[in-house]
Amino acid sequence: MIPNTLTIAGVDPSGGAGTLADIKTMSALGAYGTAVIAALTAQNTRGVTGICPVPTEFVAQQIDTLFDDVRIDAVKIGMLGHKAVTRTVADRMAHWKPPHLVLDPVMVAKSGDHLLERSAVDELRESMIPLASMITPNLPEAGVLLGAAPVESLKEMRRVAEKLRRLMADDGERWVFLKGGHLPGSETIDVLHDGDRLIELPGRRIETRNTHGTGCTLSAALAALLPRLGTVPEAASQAKAYLVNAIARSNDLEVGDGHGPVQHFHRWWSTTS
Repeated sequence: MIPNTLTIAGVDPSGGAGTLADIKTMSALGAYGTAVIAALTAQNTRGVTGICPVPTEFVAQQIDTLFDDVRIDAVKIGMLGHKAVTRTVADRMAHWKPPHLVLDPVMVAKSGDHLLERSAVDELRESMIPLASMITPNLPEAGVLLGAAPVESLKEMRRVAEKLRRLMADDGERWVFLKGGHLPGSETIDVLHDGDRLIELPGRRIETRNTHGTGCTLSAALAALLPRLGTVPEAASQAKAYLVNAIARSNDLEVGDGHGPVQHFHRWWSTTS
């Protein structure tokens, strides 16, 4: 069965992040992608020049109308932007209870522009994280969620993953996927933790500036893979492998002169004419 997946996030007109990147990822990994728009941005590979929130009533209407008709097997939540939107999405997810809920706590764009108002952080921590079956923060985001400085070593990452897991609900299978891309050095080790098992996913840094939307791509890949694969560690391993290959092939594209996108369709698009 082909899974139906949903992204609830913002729109990046350049296509490297947000809902457009999520739909590309879900499609590339064999899932049928749907989308609810939670925010609009004026954005390119160099930065974000404006953010326009979507009215909360319309965010709720989009979600309810979709779930009323379409079986949704997994949801990925990305940029929500504002506290009221975060609260609304949490309320509708608590109502509809999707089988898999992957939360990417998007706070800052690759350009350094803030994508989540500071007042929304508490709402994210208190209402969204307890609903998630997986959260995928990077190290700066983990620091904000825990009210601590970002970690700088793998040893600290293990402790932080344990602390993040305590923010999640105790029932069922719930995982932290803590991304280590901000660690210094040539390795990019991620930590996967469910409150019991702690699994390290090794990797090597790829020298490229085309890393726009990598967090969106990873969380969307997890949403696409979780309904079809038997275990979370397997889905996490395959999602990371997909992202690594998408980064490695990013130079195939010529999109903007800032932080370019990854190549979501690296398996199918040839660089030869």
